[in-house]
Amino acid sequence: MELVTGYFSLARQLEAADARNAALSAEAQARLKPEAGAAVLAIAGGSAAFAGVGSPLTHAIGVGMNGPVTEADLDRIESFYFERGAQVNIDLCPLADLSLAELLARRGYRCVEFNNVLVRRTAPLEFADARVRRAAPEDAALWSRTLAEGFFEHEPTPAELEIGLYLFHMHGSSAWFARVDGVAAAGGALTLGADGVATLCADATLKAHRGCGLQQALIQARLADAASRGAVLATAATMPGTVSQRNYERCGFRVAYTKMNMQRDLS
Repeated sequence: MELVTGYFSLARQLEAADARNAALSAEAQARLKPEAGAAVLAIAGGSAAFAGVGSPLTHAIGVGMNGPVTEADLDRIESFYFERGAQVNIDLCPLADLSLAELLARRGYRCVEFNNVLVRRTAPLEFADARVRRAAPEDAALWSRTLAEGFFEHEPTPAELEIGLYLFHMHGSSAWFARVDGVAAAGGALTLGADGVATLCADATLKAHRGCGLQQALIQARLADAASRGAVLATAATMPGTVSQRNYERCGFRVAYTKMNMQRDLS
């Protein structure tokens, strides 16, 4: 697979991979917990995923990456979420068709979060760190708890614990642990699509084990695995100016663009 170098084409690749992951996470929830009502709407070149009210997995991604977005498209997205009792969260890529930003402005959307999308080429990589290993099927509950405790920094609620389970059971994903003295201390996930784009996501380290290089070790392990499985590009997203962003940059990633999470409350 030839690496696409144009900014717009690259953004379309990365947003398509992110939209696919959003859809797959909702589909995993639908398999594991059918009564939760998880659903996916393919719309305007992207995916609107619903994985529960207030879930970080409930958002629309990739909208407007393949052309103009119409009033009718946004009506359908809003109805999809409002009918399920959820506010609307749309990831706005700066390289999306300008029609999307104009529509969001007219309807009173506000920015609630920025995320840097990072990318690098993959390359054959030999990596060995005894602290890092791929999670086994029986590790699902422990991996989910590790992520939830590391991310939320409190005793996780049942709903917060379930988020990791959906990511663990996504088609095309693999879960990874970093252990200290035999105890799970950090985790992360890797997804790989047929398009050759590997996504590194769900990074979390328990507070007591930060500053020990665990996230970098997990990044390197997942990069090595992605390259061995034929990935051409690797991508990740972090909040700007964070330790996570710096760790990814130390591993060869560079910011491709910054996107905004645009939100509208229930009408």
